[in-house]
Amino acid sequence: MLAAWGCGPEARAQNTAVLRGTVADSASGRPLSGVNVRITGRVGGTVADELGRFRLTDLPAGTYVVRAVGLGFAARQQTVTLAAGQTATVALRLPATSLTLAEVTVAQPRDPNQSLAVISNIDKLLRPINSAQDLLPLVPGLVIAQHAGGGKAEQIFVRGFDADHGTDFNVSVDGLPVNMVSHAHGQGYADFHFVIPETVDQLRVYKGPYTARFGDFATAGAGEFTTKTRLDHSQLKLEVGQFDTRRAVALVNLLPVRAAGQRPAAAYVAGEYYFTNSYFDAKQHFKRFNGLAKYTGQLSDRTSLMVLGSQFGSRWDASGQIPERGIRDGLISRFGSIDPTEGGSTSRTNATAVLTTDLPHNAVLRQQVYYTRYDFNLYSNFTFFLNDPVNGDEIRQTDARNLYGYTGTYSRDLPLGSRTLRTVAGLGTRLDDTHIALRNSVGRVVLDTIRSGRVYEQNFNGYLEGTLGLTDQLTLNAALRTDYFRFAFHEDRAAADSASGRAGKGRVSPKLNLYYDVNPAVQLFVRSGFGFHSNDARAVVTNATANVLPRAIGYEVGGTFKPVPALVVNAALWALHLQDELVYVGDEGVVESAGRTRRLGFDLSARYQLTRLLFADADLNLSRGRLVDEPKGANRIPLAPSLTSIGGLTLRAPGGLGASLRYRHIDSRAANEDNSVRARGYFLLDAIVSYTHRRFQIGATVENLLNVAWNQAQFDTTTRLRNEAAPVSELHFTPGTPFYAKLNASLFF
Repeated sequence: MLAAWGCGPEARAQNTAVLRGTVADSASGRPLSGVNVRITGRVGGTVADELGRFRLTDLPAGTYVVRAVGLGFAARQQTVTLAAGQTATVALRLPATSLTLAEVTVAQPRDPNQSLAVISNIDKLLRPINSAQDLLPLVPGLVIAQHAGGGKAEQIFVRGFDADHGTDFNVSVDGLPVNMVSHAHGQGYADFHFVIPETVDQLRVYKGPYTARFGDFATAGAGEFTTKTRLDHSQLKLEVGQFDTRRAVALVNLLPVRAAGQRPAAAYVAGEYYFTNSYFDAKQHFKRFNGLAKYTGQLSDRTSLMVLGSQFGSRWDASGQIPERGIRDGLISRFGSIDPTEGGSTSRTNATAVLTTDLPHNAVLRQQVYYTRYDFNLYSNFTFFLNDPVNGDEIRQTDARNLYGYTGTYSRDLPLGSRTLRTVAGLGTRLDDTHIALRNSVGRVVLDTIRSGRVYEQNFNGYLEGTLGLTDQLTLNAALRTDYFRFAFHEDRAAADSASGRAGKGRVSPKLNLYYDVNPAVQLFVRSGFGFHSNDARAVVTNATANVLPRAIGYEVGGTFKPVPALVVNAALWALHLQDELVYVGDEGVVESAGRTRRLGFDLSARYQLTRLLFADADLNLSRGRLVDEPKGANRIPLAPSLTSIGGLTLRAPGGLGASLRYRHIDSRAANEDNSVRARGYFLLDAIVSYTHRRFQIGATVENLLNVAWNQAQFDTTTRLRNEAAPVSELHFTPGTPFYAKLNASLFF
């Protein structure tokens, strides 16, 4: 058999060479991750990792030109001669230069499923990020809404989903899972506020359930954020704005840049303090603190270590959702409140370590362990005086959680005739041990307990993925993932109707994707895969007929291409079928099932360099979602958007001047199944201007430049106001930000 393939792995390793190297900024020495590295004249290539390292394998003896290209950096190349069986090293230093889209290539040699990588890399350089709320909208087509004064996780709209706080979109930061299973407020709850925006380095976006390493919640897609390995420079930043807003950020490098020949290592600390009273009639007293420490270093020629620790805490008051009739009848203003005692607090402590080891035979072992301590305390009132006309319907939700996890991957390049099969085997587990409670309260004083108990939920997962170049242009990516969940809920009370119980369920999710590189400027793809999102543990153990792990089936066709050198376009025509659309109703402690759903859609992202200094970008996302088992006229998916769009113009002048004018749009859409109540769409403009010097930066930001009256989160809710004889079902909403200006100044050192 080995003879049929020409040679076995050992013989082939002796007859071929390996080229290893690093890529860094020529000015600062900072390692550059995400840079494409290729051998001139050969198909394929690789991408530099977080330490700027790369490796090219299976190179026959000979002389080669290795070339590195990164956005915002001038390309550099080096000639190297390799002998059979040799492992050679090179160091490439790239000088910073003006951004030029003409240099962009669309194919992703190491991770073809990341078809939006080119778009995301451009956005990282062009799209301004001023707060944690700006991070998630970096995902093309994703729109957020807030409805608790900035303290809660945002409501997420993506690919025709009102994904609530994260039920159908998987989010992670440096490998730490953000989504919370069986959360007190909602399944998949993803609070992103523990991230300091200035520390974020990269975002990898994966639309649809097509990638094996994502399991729970990755139905509409997934976003992987990574923080910087090393800061470009230490920085002190101050911001002041309307509504008593103030923010201070400090980022400090702890290790000097290593000299050539030394093993790379970097460490830094970052801290953020934020306060605002927001724009509501009642002051919100929103206060947040973030702290981060990160070390990344190469322990030996073959081993690197990343260690990260972070601490986050926030506290706020909230005005909550308000009914349209409250404004219409003059009871409150647009920025008023029916129950001004809403609000809460939350905190999160993270610790993680990643050990990466290069093994013989072109293999890499990556192992990560992590721990999170999380506390959540929220007072809400969604129905006012519907259930309790005397005290009101305020509830208190609490979540005290310990989260433990391990993720390991073994990747290896295997010779398959004249081709190379890139394989990845993954194995992991995650354990959530949390005490959750739902209680009635009035004025933040608890009256009684609706449900209280401890959840133990553990996931075991494994997957095998292979990527094979069938020809020089056609690449096959196939994978199989399996997940098994153990659910347990032990209610504190020992009553006859106690909800305590145990359950278990497994799910197998195959994936199959094809990519065709027509040329360096055109890549086409056909993708398909199964995914799922888990149900809340309380629903699983109390309802024998509950759908534990509703399956999602997705498929799409599209491409990334450059019709002209200065224009990059990504387009996809997609479909997603969900076996059971589940919504956890946190204020009642139950899970509602909407049954089967079907979504069809079209995504379009374009990035265009109009002149040497001016860039335009736009994301347009169309979708049509319906409840499958309901009759026409009663089959709308509540709050599912049919049109979202984000874009703008950005100026980058060589003298340090930068400016951007950006828009956000979401259409009006059905707020209930029969479309009798409509959530109102909006179109907003934001403006940013900055001047950057080698030693400092000053800037200004204006949100909602035209002072549009718009609604953020919106719901069709049945409520009763004090002294109302009968309840009323109508649109309830949280008002969006009015005209809001803030200034910022930074010192670099």
